Amino acid sequence: MSAKNLLIELFVEELPPKALKKLGESFSGALFESLKAQGLTSGDSAVTGFASPRRLAARISNVAAKAADRQVAQKLMPASVGLDTDGNATPALLKKLGALGADESAVSRLRKENDGKTDVLFLDALQAGASLAEGLQKAIEEALGKLPIPKVMTYQLANGWESVNFVRPAHGLVALHGSDVVPVSVLGLQAGNATQGHRFEAKSSPIVLTSADSYAQQLKEEGAVIAGFDERRSEIKRQLDEAASKQGLQPIEDEALLDEVTALVERPNVLLGRFEQEYLEVPQECLILTMKANQKYFPLLDSDGRLTSQFLIVSNISPADPSKVIGGNERVVRPRLADAKFFFDQDRKKTLESRVPGLDKVVYHNRLGSQGERILRVRAIAKGIGQKLGGERLAAQADKAAMLAKADLLTDMVGEFPELQGIMGRYYAEHEGLDSDIAYAIEDHYKPRFAGDALPRNQVGICVALADKLETLVGMFGIGNIPTGDKDPFALRRHALGVVRMLSDSGISLSLAALIKEAEDSFTALDVDSSGKLIEFIYDRLAGALRELDFSAQEVEAVLALRPQDLSLVPKLLAAVRSFALLPEAPTLAAANKRVGNILKKSESAVEAKIDNSLLKESAESALARALDQVKPQADRAFESGDYTASLQALAALKAPVDDFFDNVMVNADDPALKTNRLGLLATLHQAMNRVADLSKLAA
Repeated sequence: MSAKNLLIELFVEELPPKALKKLGESFSGALFESLKAQGLTSGDSAVTGFASPRRLAARISNVAAKAADRQVAQKLMPASVGLDTDGNATPALLKKLGALGADESAVSRLRKENDGKTDVLFLDALQAGASLAEGLQKAIEEALGKLPIPKVMTYQLANGWESVNFVRPAHGLVALHGSDVVPVSVLGLQAGNATQGHRFEAKSSPIVLTSADSYAQQLKEEGAVIAGFDERRSEIKRQLDEAASKQGLQPIEDEALLDEVTALVERPNVLLGRFEQEYLEVPQECLILTMKANQKYFPLLDSDGRLTSQFLIVSNISPADPSKVIGGNERVVRPRLADAKFFFDQDRKKTLESRVPGLDKVVYHNRLGSQGERILRVRAIAKGIGQKLGGERLAAQADKAAMLAKADLLTDMVGEFPELQGIMGRYYAEHEGLDSDIAYAIEDHYKPRFAGDALPRNQVGICVALADKLETLVGMFGIGNIPTGDKDPFALRRHALGVVRMLSDSGISLSLAALIKEAEDSFTALDVDSSGKLIEFIYDRLAGALRELDFSAQEVEAVLALRPQDLSLVPKLLAAVRSFALLPEAPTLAAANKRVGNILKKSESAVEAKIDNSLLKESAESALARALDQVKPQADRAFESGDYTASLQALAALKAPVDDFFDNVMVNADDPALKTNRLGLLATLHQAMNRVADLSKLAA
């Protein structure tokens, strides 16, 4: 038989929506790879995956009915084991051949090959290619075994005696090679050519598939099902945009919600619902969250991004009169919105400050105390940062914001929707008439929450956000809760990246080591010492972030090797290093710097960067000393003024005297005084060259 297209479908009960996309990708991908490994596909074969709430399927093009036979070399055993001194087969070799289905006559066909250690016996044989039925059976079993199933179910088969384990009960299996059924079985099901369409709107049941190629079209026309995940997702997006446009509005952007809704419907039908205007008095974040999380609706926003009283429903049915579907959904959402309004009204009856004492009863960590104790530490750190950045006024604002930052954890709204912590604190602070800088700091102290997230909007927020993250990092490192491998239960990597971004991107100038020391000092009741490991952890996160910004590993390593404490200077330092690396003198000077560093490391005693001109005996060392006298002050002045590019470029004048020095001067002279002076000269050179960055890291 010639190559034909292959279709596999597993028909099941409703699959977990948040896992459907990955399940579909895994199923189709694993099937294809297994068939490919068995030689049943060709070079131009391709796989198309399908995933709907009740099916996982894959169509693979150009699949052979039988894989081609292939020559294989079977490694047997060392020749010294398989053959005796006369070259005859040993019992061990005969036993091995028998296990492979060969007899004693195969001994004459064996060949020897040295594997680098000894001569090994190989048997060359023609291996028959797998039939499609054999290969597909293996492929399906492998694909099911590799599925990223969130939770397995155990259910009985139709005979009532046997049980199987799978993500959901399976009720049908289709395996078509062209229009021919491939005799495979799995989960107690025998393959056929019939499947089911939409639960309520299919034109026929079952749907008898005519061929592998007609699958998607027949499901759409006869079964009222869009089988492809991406096609269904695109259709939902199109309908959402169209329905919103008719109202002059826009649906909220939420890729995760769109994926989840795509996994809930087989034939999407977008409908418009409404709720009462009075609920818009509640912060829109609350209403949006309850509509998305609980009902899977798409709230509609106006051109200014404000929530309206309209929302979009993605229905799985398309009745001639949709009013009952719309009315039912409106009735369902109304109690949710009423709950949100009740929580909001009740929460505003108490001030945030009145809730603060209650944090003493909320456990933060069994070794680090309560949230109340933690707030005292965060306040101390935030106040210190505020004092450095803006004096008494900023310190007082940061202290107030830090005191109130976690109070909304005790509100009804945040109790119902933990995702709103900080956001609700800001609303309640505004309701109380607190300063807007403090209100926004309460919301923003969680920022940045993820890569690319915005930074806090004002300096009060920066103070509290830094304090909050530093307290977490110092406390967790101090008790030994350090991330290992891919395990990071307290999101310390994210906290460290947040600290890095605020110190490097917000334009503030603070010492990282001083901040960590201040955070450590806030733990008055605990003896924590996190600075060493924590600082290295933060610089590792910084290095990774910089490499993602298209700086080379060498450039990043050169700058961070000196452990700059003011991270706001790092971008300027990197730009200076990049400019220096473009100079023709850069490779030679970087190599020389590496050589100087190695010489100084090997010195038996500490070397002082000091030159005694009376001990400069060789013209090359005198020339280098004179060059340093001219270049070092120039480079130092540029460095002190913040012109790091000019500071590094001034070093270009040292290339010739440095080359001459290493060509003509013996550093380890027999005279101890000469040796010490030459080491002092090199130490002075090293000091001059490494104020901006460790240039040795640029050496090839």
